[in-house]
Amino acid sequence: MERLNLVLTIPHGSVIATSLGVDGLAHHLSPGSGRHFHGRAIFVDLALSEGAAAFSYLEEGGWRDAAGDTARALQEVVSGKRTKTALSSNAFTTTPLDAYRKVLLVKTGGQALDMGTAAEIARFEAAPCKESMAPGEVAKAIGAAEPSRREPRLYSIFAPLELLVLSNLTPIEYAWYATHRPGKVFRQLCFAELRTDQSQLAASSRYENARKEIRENPKKKTKTVAVQDLLNAVDFEEWVGYGDSTAGGLYFGDRTRLMRTPFPVEIPHAWEKAD
Repeated sequence: MERLNLVLTIPHGSVIATSLGVDGLAHHLSPGSGRHFHGRAIFVDLALSEGAAAFSYLEEGGWRDAAGDTARALQEVVSGKRTKTALSSNAFTTTPLDAYRKVLLVKTGGQALDMGTAAEIARFEAAPCKESMAPGEVAKAIGAAEPSRREPRLYSIFAPLELLVLSNLTPIEYAWYATHRPGKVFRQLCFAELRTDQSQLAASSRYENARKEIRENPKKKTKTVAVQDLLNAVDFEEWVGYGDSTAGGLYFGDRTRLMRTPFPVEIPHAWEKAD
């Protein structure tokens, strides 16, 4: 077979085997023009070896046979199908970060942008986490340098669910806290930092009240501003790192590490202009 790919889709949380190539799959799944429809996605090309998944899924209680379903989907594509869904839901939190080979941002019309190589920017050692910790205590717990100045940051969480969160934690601190905090813990997460408040997502009073709450409570570290379809609602140009490959981009984290995949140094004009 000329091409065989296994693709994780975010925020949908499916894994799809395909012979179309990752770009071809993006066009295949497109609902139509971005001027009329919404269908942005993050694609992760997963590791394969000799036609099989080159990784093991994380344990999830035995409610499905993720490895077996994936093997069967890949075999059906090898046998002639163009696409075959391996996992239809909840795949993000069961696919290990080690399986990631390439990350792409896909616009509604199917135009795909290859992001830079994912690189580990932090490794987390075991440390206790309490909801009452102040931001400085979070930094100390993970051995990170305390920032010279703390300003609220706006994070767009894409998986395991879509949340707009205001936080006075740095990306590294936030990733550790989100994957360790009691009660609201994420097994894994995918997020980006936004440059400015997004007035189309929430009233200005929501942002003002969130900042006031964080400012007045020294132990308050995060405040959810909105819960909605963020990937389609916020332009990629609003992400920190767009136009600057040295910072920002897209973050992926779990309890042990945080990885960052930057925007490319040069963003193709055709992709930039596509809806």
